Amino acid sequence: GVPTHTIDYPTVKPTHRPTRCERQTCALCRVAAGALCRIFLLLGLIPLAFAQEAPSALEEIVVTATLIGEPSAPISASVLTERSHRLRGAAHFEDLVTLVPNLTSSSGASRNRFFQIRGIGERSQFVEPVNPSVGILLDGIDLSGAGGALTLYDLSQAEVLRGPQGTLMGANALAGLIALKSQGTDSQINTASVGIENYGGRRLGIRTGGSLSANLRGRIAIQHYESDGYVDNHWLNRSDTNARDELTARGTLTWEGGNHSVEAAVYYTDLNNGYDAFSLDNTRWTLSDQPGEDDLRLKAGRINWQTTLANLDSVLQVSHASTDTVYGYDEDWSYVGIAPGWEYSSYDEYVRDRTMNSLEWRLQSTEPGGRDWVIGTYLRDESERLTRQYTYLSSPFNSDIDTQTTALFGQINQHLGGRLAGFVGARLERRDSEYGDNAGVDKDFDHNYWTGRLGLIWRYEVDSQLYVTMSRGARAGGANAGLLASVAALPPQNQDAVSALGVFQEETLLSAELGWQAHWPTHGLRSRLAVFAMDRDDQQAKGSLVIPRADGSTAFIDYTDNAAASRYTGLEWEAQWQPLPLWLVEMNLGVLNAHFDDYVSATGEDLSGRDQPQAPSWQYLIAASWRPSALFSTRVEMVGHDAYFFSDRHDVRSVETHQLNASVSGEWGQWRWTLWGRNLTDDTTFVRGFGTFGNDPRKEYALEPYRQFGEPRIVGLTLSYSLSGENQ
Repeated sequence: GVPTHTIDYPTVKPTHRPTRCERQTCALCRVAAGALCRIFLLLGLIPLAFAQEAPSALEEIVVTATLIGEPSAPISASVLTERSHRLRGAAHFEDLVTLVPNLTSSSGASRNRFFQIRGIGERSQFVEPVNPSVGILLDGIDLSGAGGALTLYDLSQAEVLRGPQGTLMGANALAGLIALKSQGTDSQINTASVGIENYGGRRLGIRTGGSLSANLRGRIAIQHYESDGYVDNHWLNRSDTNARDELTARGTLTWEGGNHSVEAAVYYTDLNNGYDAFSLDNTRWTLSDQPGEDDLRLKAGRINWQTTLANLDSVLQVSHASTDTVYGYDEDWSYVGIAPGWEYSSYDEYVRDRTMNSLEWRLQSTEPGGRDWVIGTYLRDESERLTRQYTYLSSPFNSDIDTQTTALFGQINQHLGGRLAGFVGARLERRDSEYGDNAGVDKDFDHNYWTGRLGLIWRYEVDSQLYVTMSRGARAGGANAGLLASVAALPPQNQDAVSALGVFQEETLLSAELGWQAHWPTHGLRSRLAVFAMDRDDQQAKGSLVIPRADGSTAFIDYTDNAAASRYTGLEWEAQWQPLPLWLVEMNLGVLNAHFDDYVSATGEDLSGRDQPQAPSWQYLIAASWRPSALFSTRVEMVGHDAYFFSDRHDVRSVETHQLNASVSGEWGQWRWTLWGRNLTDDTTFVRGFGTFGNDPRKEYALEPYRQFGEPRIVGLTLSYSLSGENQ
């Protein structure tokens, strides 16, 4: 029962208690940030005698994650090169999100491992299997739903394709696609790198590769990254309960002979991260007595065989990925004794093992002329095992889901005469799933999906074009396992109504996009603009039911329902301008109007017309780079976004932000160095928010918002050394 006597709350929140940064690393913050600012102020004093010839042409933007490669793909896409990663000091894809218009991310973990494109994407995962809206590929290996694995070491580029990518990935890419591409084996490299940053950050990496024989090349890259994280646990007197400990290893072998090319690659990622991010006081100071963990172990491999069959290019990829995760947290966010008579103590842990095996074969035309085409088939076998251990469960909860996917896909690009061309692509997919758990739920699903795109391209100049596309995306349906497992425990009069919500169907997205891509070499200017409108039907929306039981207690049940319809309009613009050989200016803008067209929640609240979660109405980037010589270059960038809702189940918002990032870098002999800083303005950001419950026993569990803080000011220095003198 609820006690009625007065509680004397322990004094746990002082009027002011210095943060760990103030106590231990504040000097480093001030010195590094101050030094960085002074360097920029002194740039004008650097003698131009050091200036060397700089490239006068803008770096070409090449999107590789398409069915048919072409110089300027008619799609809204951003390409982030290894140089972008280096100048940001980026270790994980979450560090690059603000470089991409209409891309956001959310956490509730040690990393921002959930991504949203144009306001569409998952924000969390607990008991239920998740069908992702944003596809993730690593060298063609499907890692959708495993955003924590997106470490960046030795990647050549990261591509973000916005809008439905169903022709390429089927019902896994309703919103878009994130495709990571590793460095190839065709360059000679032998380097070691180290890095330090505040909050105990440090990294050590080595990569080596090149020719092994006349027909064989190889490459190996390994990096270890550590950080204490940005949270202080005042109860345990520790500063590492939200720490990061991440190992990335990749190896590739390429053999070429005649018209055959075979490439084999293996990947290993091991994340042993802490998770202690939410504070009852809404600060970076936590009070947990059982800090959580957010671990991931990825073991993956692929074999690619490219050859020529009857004057056609044949590409076969066989891949495997095993992803084991452990996600656990102190549910009460506090310690035993914080409020006797009111408090509770519980721990929740999810151990999830996912195994995926796939085969994809493509056959593509090679004859020059007015038509290019590709056809292919795709097979995937996927299984996911979950074990949940929770204080309030009498025994662990176990579930299994096995899914077999088969697909046929193809695309034709046709020259229509003059400067006009057209394209059409489609994918037919079938998924057979079997779900079962130890709560007595046993459910099979058999679904067919179709996705596709078509469009016209007008190349009015050699380097400029207009395009218009129509595309259809889909997201797979599934079962509300937790809800089905609870039906038998409900009052008889509620069982039929709740059972009807046990299965949710696919949702679809229709998108229309008008794009303009232009390049004026004589003016040093490149621009990519896309204007879009999207209609989302049968949207899978999260809901919850509170149902009284016969014993007077209540059942609180989360579920997914096809409860909403939504509309999205907006634009993405990316521009590069090189006014002088030594200067480069970059500008990005994302504008988004995303709202529910028709949505009444499970609690009866009418959310029609309300903004979608994770959908800021604007995002921007303005950056300037100056490279007077190979010895020295600098980049300054300002990024920001509008406030947005964290969820459609409460009104808690993020805050509007404007952040300053900068870097100073150079090369000297066999050395390369980068002094970098993110969020130099130390702007307050949040990466997750809740607002539908109270969790503080000192306040008698009064309803209040809770937020997880994002990254504070981070400054660091990275050094790399070429062990054999080759170009890095």
